[in-house]
Amino acid sequence: MQKEGERLIPINIVDEMKSSYIDYSMSVIVSRALPDVRDGLKPVHRRVLYGMYGLGVFSNRKYLKSARIVGDVLGKYHPHGDSSVYDAMVRMAQPWSLRYPQVDGQGNFGSMDGDPPAAMRYTEARLKKISDEILSDLDKETVDFQNNFDDSLQEPTVMPTKIPNLLVNGTSGIAVGMATNMAPHNLSESINAICAYIDNREITIDELMQHIIAPDFPTGGIIYGYDGVRDAFHTGRGRIVLRAKVGFEEIGNRNAIIVSEVPYQVNKAEMIARTAELVKEEKIPGIFEIRDESDRNGLRIVYELKNDAIPNVVLNLLYKYTSLQTSFSVNNIALVHGRPEQLNLKDIIHHFVEHRHEIIVRRTEFELRKAKERAHILEGFMKVIGSQDSLDKAISIIRHSANPQAAKEGLIEAFDLSEIQAQAILDLRLARLTGMELDKIRDEYEAIMKEIKDLEDILANEPRRFQIIKDELLEIKEKYGDERRTEIDYSGGEMSIEDIIPNEAVVLTISHAGYIKRTLLSEYKIQSRGGVGNKAATTRDSDFLEYIVSATNHQYMLFFTEKGKCYWLRVFEIPEGSKTAKGRAVQNLINIEPDDKIKAYIRTNDLKDSEYVNQMSVVMITKNGTIKKTSLEAYSRPRVNGINAIEIRENDQLLSAYLTNGESQIMIATKNGKCIRFPEEKVREVGRGSIGVRGISMEDDDEVIGMIVVNDVEHETVLVVSEKGYGKRTAVEDYRITNRGGKGVITLNITEKTGNLIAIQNVTDEDGLMIINKSGVAIRMGMDEMRVMGRNTQGVRMINLKKNDEIAAIAKVEMDKEVAEDEINEETASEAELSNENISNQENLDQEASDNDDHSGSEE
Repeated sequence: MQKEGERLIPINIVDEMKSSYIDYSMSVIVSRALPDVRDGLKPVHRRVLYGMYGLGVFSNRKYLKSARIVGDVLGKYHPHGDSSVYDAMVRMAQPWSLRYPQVDGQGNFGSMDGDPPAAMRYTEARLKKISDEILSDLDKETVDFQNNFDDSLQEPTVMPTKIPNLLVNGTSGIAVGMATNMAPHNLSESINAICAYIDNREITIDELMQHIIAPDFPTGGIIYGYDGVRDAFHTGRGRIVLRAKVGFEEIGNRNAIIVSEVPYQVNKAEMIARTAELVKEEKIPGIFEIRDESDRNGLRIVYELKNDAIPNVVLNLLYKYTSLQTSFSVNNIALVHGRPEQLNLKDIIHHFVEHRHEIIVRRTEFELRKAKERAHILEGFMKVIGSQDSLDKAISIIRHSANPQAAKEGLIEAFDLSEIQAQAILDLRLARLTGMELDKIRDEYEAIMKEIKDLEDILANEPRRFQIIKDELLEIKEKYGDERRTEIDYSGGEMSIEDIIPNEAVVLTISHAGYIKRTLLSEYKIQSRGGVGNKAATTRDSDFLEYIVSATNHQYMLFFTEKGKCYWLRVFEIPEGSKTAKGRAVQNLINIEPDDKIKAYIRTNDLKDSEYVNQMSVVMITKNGTIKKTSLEAYSRPRVNGINAIEIRENDQLLSAYLTNGESQIMIATKNGKCIRFPEEKVREVGRGSIGVRGISMEDDDEVIGMIVVNDVEHETVLVVSEKGYGKRTAVEDYRITNRGGKGVITLNITEKTGNLIAIQNVTDEDGLMIINKSGVAIRMGMDEMRVMGRNTQGVRMINLKKNDEIAAIAKVEMDKEVAEDEINEETASEAELSNENISNQENLDQEASDNDDHSGSEE
């Protein structure tokens, strides 16, 4: 029933719900869930910082109880629950949540395991030093203020931050009808990108990405693939795949996967518990035990494996089923002039620079006004106390005045002063009336006038204002910049790896026990024949280097095992190690069977080039002399678990594999010093599953030690090396052409002094040779110092072997002839000459990589 004085207004409930819901949703969007594009802060974070600023808890002051800070923020600016303020403040103090934390917390502020922080009455906090830069110049009228919730106080609408906070710390929030999820980035990279934008406003996003490479998460990890990053930078939306950073160790007699960094926002304890469940359910076989060995020195999760488990297979299952691999969905939505907008990388930088420009203008106007006010007062001082007569007159006026107001009016009339100047004179202490103080006033006035001129120049000169922005940003970078934590694995995506990874010349080494690494070619120095060599690698006990090959980062490596299987790796996917590093076990890189062993490999160009793979063939030889030729196209579709390359008979094993172009000549050598030469066309091409045909006939005690493919009979020569360090070069034509399957002719006169034949290689005068013996010593030499000699001779000593040492492997390394002549006779080349040699090697290898008649392969 309607009461007296009441007025009922009929309203359509649908319209009322619409308008009320829109009002509510806009309130959530603008006043709660989305950050401002300028300072990257949501209202609650801005109020926490401003509340701490008001309490004076700066980085150089003592800690204050969190409850005191929360109460102040709650009572003055943020009329919501106390948990909303405390939770926000806690997150601002967690180094695993924010890339650059803004609050310095003391006490229990939670953990990566999802443990809650202690109650606010137990913890203490103060501002981090970086937050001083967010609040810098707040007292100089640089930003607009607004009334708080009850109109009793003023609070800033935005912070005058010098830190590009939205970029470096990111944000996440769920509003009504929209959400935001912005990734954190590295401060140094972000500032480099902003400076590049200031220098060139027309800069493209791709050019900005040369400075700010990818997001940089506080917990490190690895960004797997680059497509999501590129999408996020270009459109403001993208899905970034994150992986944990893992390594492999041997603990006792077991292999173990060691996790040292987890993806962003992963709860470590939950991840371990979930993994244990999956192991129990047998979805992830092969794990013997999981341990969390994290401590104050860092994160360390140990997955100890069963003896028969293949580490790489278990790791892939962990990536598939657990939070060792997660995705971060970028959705760059922020408030621009109070309205939500989707922003790409350039938009975010543009709005930050515009904000900084406005701050510089407002700060300069404030400082100019203050400087002019001070100059005005100083002018009054100089009028009144500039001479003894005027000073005496002023004192007389003040003494004979009935009250301060009369004194002020008397001074204004006598000296033509303003009210402000007259009041300043009255407020002067007597000590300021000395002659020395007058000189100080004059000096201050001169300095103030210079400052006014400088500030006016800033306001009149836009390029100078932008230079100030750059200078202040570079100062921030110097103070707070650090190295990026998150690595990028470009091979995980579809982007062109060639655009990212330099095509450097490298040497790949594989030890007898199956440890592999790649080393920059420039780490090896040239020495003359007969030198003792320098230390090449540290190997495990009783291990030695067995294979070496030169390559470039952009090429593919095909690995062939003694059981006849084939596996793939890009060269850049092979872990890099120094010349003395042990390398990584091949089993951790490819899914090779535990009882199998790599015996041969081929370096190829792009396997996606159909013309290339169809015109090239793979020729393989086994220890018992079986040869097989198959089109490279049959091996051009990499599979994680490998494919069958050749069928191997009992008591036989695959030995070597080469690429051929259809017009080559093949030479096969045996350990007893026999060699056969026949045209490639004598071996017909067969399918991938075939056994092959006989390549050479041998005695019962003999076996094949290697094969070469000759493409230039006139210029190439045959180099053979014995296990005790003897070798020789012979013209290819000294070996007569015979039919496939013959017994061959003598290639090296085998004696007890030379030892058995261990390697055959085709070389020219322009080639270099790398020799590595079983003790790990390497020597690099030029072929032009080895003369060509007859076929049936003992050869010359190539390397001085100590005690019972023997040669383990040789490999051909391209080298520049002129550089070789300059350096070949020096025991140790100078650094300047080495750099020239490296450049020429790079050029030669790059040229080789582009040739379709590439005939690289395995050397044993």
